[in-house]
Amino acid sequence: MQSRRTSRRFRRYSWLLAPLAALTLILNPMTSPAYAAGGSFTDNFDSYNTGLWSKSDGWSNGGMFNAGWRADHTWFNGGVMGQNLDTANCPSGCSGKPYASGEYRTNDLYSYGRFEARLQAVKSSGTVTGFFTYTGPSDGQPWDEIDVEILGKNTTQMQTNYFTNGVGGHETLINLGFDASAGYHDYAIEWWDQGTINWFVDGKLVHQENGSRGPLPTRPMRIMANLWPATGVDSWTGPFTYPGAPLTARYDWVKYTKY
Repeated sequence: MQSRRTSRRFRRYSWLLAPLAALTLILNPMTSPAYAAGGSFTDNFDSYNTGLWSKSDGWSNGGMFNAGWRADHTWFNGGVMGQNLDTANCPSGCSGKPYASGEYRTNDLYSYGRFEARLQAVKSSGTVTGFFTYTGPSDGQPWDEIDVEILGKNTTQMQTNYFTNGVGGHETLINLGFDASAGYHDYAIEWWDQGTINWFVDGKLVHQENGSRGPLPTRPMRIMANLWPATGVDSWTGPFTYPGAPLTARYDWVKYTKY
C-alpha cells in the first residue's frame, strides 16, 4: 500500500516533469535557479505581494489533482489569504477539470530555516489543505518537498511527509487534539542542515525526521500553499463530493526565518 501511494504521489507534480516545465522556464523567469536567494520574511497577507509571491493560474497538476489552478481563487481580505475550491466556469475555465482552486507559491527559493503558517483548513472528505516546500525540474533541480497536509476527511490529524530526489513514502499522521477546520492554528517546519526536519503545531514539537527512513532534502525550495480535491486516491483522502458551495482554506500569515 505504501509503495502504491508513493507511486501515486510521484504523479503529484507530474506537470513539472512534462514539456510544460520547459515552457514554464521560458514564460516565467522567476522559476530560474538564479532566484534561489530568499531571505527571512513575514507576510501578514494584507494584500497580494507580487514581489514575494505568485498565484498559480491556467493549468492543472494532473494525476490525483482534480482541479485547475485559477488566480481568482486565491484572494485577500482583512489580513487573510483565502483559497476557494468550487465549480465556477468548469471544466472549460478549469484546465478541463471539474473543479477550480487556488495555489500560492513564492517567487524565490529558500534553504534551511523555519517555515511557519497560521491557517484554518477545509473539512470535507477528498480534500487536502497544504502548506509545504517544493522544488523540481522547473527550478533546474530534482524533486524535493517537505509537507504539512491536513486531509479534509479527518481534520483532527495532520500528515507530515518529505520527498528527496522524487522519493517519498515517509508519511506520518499526527493527532492534533483539536479540529483544524474550526479555527486558526500555527504549523511550522524546521529544516536543519544538521540533518533533521522538525514539525511543530502551536509551538510544540510533534514529529521529527532524521534521515533514518531515507535521505532528507538538501536543495532550496519554494514555499507553497494550496487547496485541492483528490481523485483516484480514495484510500488516502476519502472520496470527494462537492457540497454545492465553495470550500475555503484561510491563511492568517506565513513566516520564514533563515538559518
